[in-house]
Amino acid sequence: MQIRPATSADWPGIWPFLRDIVAAGETYTWPRDVTEEQARRLWLVPPPGRTVVAVDADGTILGSAKLVPNQPGPGDHVANASFMVAPAAAGRGIGRALGGHVLDLARADGYRAMQFNAVVATNSRAVGLWRSLGFDVVGRVPEGFRHPTEGYVDLLVMYRRL
Repeated sequence: MQIRPATSADWPGIWPFLRDIVAAGETYTWPRDVTEEQARRLWLVPPPGRTVVAVDADGTILGSAKLVPNQPGPGDHVANASFMVAPAAAGRGIGRALGGHVLDLARADGYRAMQFNAVVATNSRAVGLWRSLGFDVVGRVPEGFRHPTEGYVDLLVMYRRL
């Protein structure tokens, strides 16, 4: 597996799994009916943001991540990132590899910390992964997420220094 910067030519490989993950409504705060154009604008971010893809030896996109400043201006020294792994590639360490790669990019870009603003508390795989990569839960929004099967569940704010 290789992790490299995403290009616009990668979008057709990202969109199918991004669409399915968002439509499931279990892990992302995006509208479940997000259009392809809206999703493309939200995911393929302009500088200083970065979007990367994890690709198999045959070029199949296994996952993707984006890195952006968490806030503009005086808050731009804290990074924010989002991750998606193609369901067909789940359990292969893609999320962990993307997480480590994005943490390294954030350090190289001069960020001092990384914060995730909305980790769905019922997404135990993500919460476990981020904890294993040094993130702590620093806040909780009670019932901040409307899960399609679990009802109202908490959103976690997770943070780590770089």
